[in-house]
Amino acid sequence: MSSARPSTGAQKSAGAKTSAGTQARERIRAGSTEPTSGLAPGLVQANLIAVPADWAFDMLLFAQRNPKPCPVIDVLEPGQVESALAPGSDLRTDIPGYRLWENGSLVDEVDDASAAWSQHPDLVSFLIGCSFTFETGLLDAGIPIRHQDAGRNVPMYSTSIACQPAGRVHGNMVVSMRPIPARQVAEAVRITDRFPAVHGGPVHIGEPEQIGITDLHSPDFGDAPAIEDGDIPVFWACGVTPQLAIQASAPPFAITHSPGRMFITDAPEGNYRQ
Repeated sequence: MSSARPSTGAQKSAGAKTSAGTQARERIRAGSTEPTSGLAPGLVQANLIAVPADWAFDMLLFAQRNPKPCPVIDVLEPGQVESALAPGSDLRTDIPGYRLWENGSLVDEVDDASAAWSQHPDLVSFLIGCSFTFETGLLDAGIPIRHQDAGRNVPMYSTSIACQPAGRVHGNMVVSMRPIPARQVAEAVRITDRFPAVHGGPVHIGEPEQIGITDLHSPDFGDAPAIEDGDIPVFWACGVTPQLAIQASAPPFAITHSPGRMFITDAPEGNYRQ
């Protein structure tokens, strides 16, 4: 699988943004539990899925076969907690919320995963690009981000879209939804399509029931949407998808981020724009 990680030269160009990423992670490490949409604009954000080493190949293959919802931007070796995309980071503390899973069941939600991590030292961690990354580009084009304006988490939905299975891992796709004014939908598609490493363009526009969403105002994750007259619901593949796969596939243990609460890297989003 080709890597989406920036080149050495691109990493050096990240220097101007490093302080913003460090400050954001320090704020989170100090106890902030807010959703991260709009935090450290211009930097790449990432979803987390950490599984036992015995499950790592299956999870990597699942991501490779489903690059739209699971675009991998970094893989950490067993027990490693510092991402190359954020020197000095610690995956155990630098995300505003974590979910702990046992045999496919959500057993706890915590603000600090250090204790759980210490009990499972062989965890292999995957960072998956997040669509919060391209929101800066939408805003720069004058396209509103309704959940930011309303002070809410982005709405996310389980769908009827089946992902391609890999080994023991299987499940359906999760999507995030942003209401976009009808006149700006084409521009939103054009902008986001340039970011395949953070989900790229939408997977569906309008008609939520066509992808198995029966109540747009009751998302499965995040907050209810803020929709204005003239808006069209636009759906992007979401990095919460591996959490549905965890439920369906039931590995003995896993750690994920809390939906809408991401890991903030030092990588400029421009390094991932095509």
